[in-house]
Amino acid sequence: MTPSNSLLKLKKILESRTGKAIGDYNMIEDGDTLLVCVSGGKDSYTLLHILLELQKRAPIRFRVIAMNLDQKQPGFPADVLPSYFASIGVEHRIVEADTYSIVKDKIPEGKTTCSLCSRLRRGIIYRTAKELGANKIALGHHRDDMVHTLFLNMLFGGKLKAMPPKLVTDDHAHIVIRPLAYCSEADIARFARGMEFPIIPCNLCGSQENLQRQKIKEMMHDWDKRYPGRTEAVFTAMQNIVPSHLADNTQFDFRNLTLETPVDQGDIAFDAPELPMTGSIAVRMSS
Repeated sequence: MTPSNSLLKLKKILESRTGKAIGDYNMIEDGDTLLVCVSGGKDSYTLLHILLELQKRAPIRFRVIAMNLDQKQPGFPADVLPSYFASIGVEHRIVEADTYSIVKDKIPEGKTTCSLCSRLRRGIIYRTAKELGANKIALGHHRDDMVHTLFLNMLFGGKLKAMPPKLVTDDHAHIVIRPLAYCSEADIARFARGMEFPIIPCNLCGSQENLQRQKIKEMMHDWDKRYPGRTEAVFTAMQNIVPSHLADNTQFDFRNLTLETPVDQGDIAFDAPELPMTGSIAVRMSS
């Protein structure tokens, strides 16, 4: 396949943003072994492709191992990913584990399966990383996923918490990285279509219409449609936190606040934020 100019331009944008995220958070270091989790969806295909491209010209050496967890979902085309990995010459491991039956047996019909499915999948991924000597686990979550998780935790969990670009696993054995943290879902979707990746649909998480995450996704899509750039603005806010203007006593010592306590911005923060004017507002103000 000969890529079009627009696809090459998009590829360059995604590589640039991925490279910046890797650099900003020091995600990959010399000598690292990355276990790249590939589900068969657009995000993980894109992640693997970009990491392999960056690996070719990176000033450091790192190893990439692609992994797919075959959860034995009915109708899952087990030959697709092994064939794809072989076609691009990437080192890979296919792990077979019937988590599908466990989830279906434990979760009542109509209830969301994500929590149990994620826990089972996470345990298998961590074990595989340890077996293969991988010290980093790369996941395909992107900027939109991180923003949606923020709203999920705020609206349904009562926490100001999202997906971090980089974290240490619970057992302190591995570091999880999300190199697509600066990439938008729309760009990834366009790239995946252009590259004609052999997408495999998910019959567990991807088939549930009642997920709160899906509702948040629809809300943000509507918000972005009416007010372009909102998702990007929220992500930027996640990188610019002011603890003194929230309400968490563990992050800022409100109890012992005095007139001498240095506070970032002070009461200037209560002024209306400066937002870019739309064309119609600018016309009214100048008339």
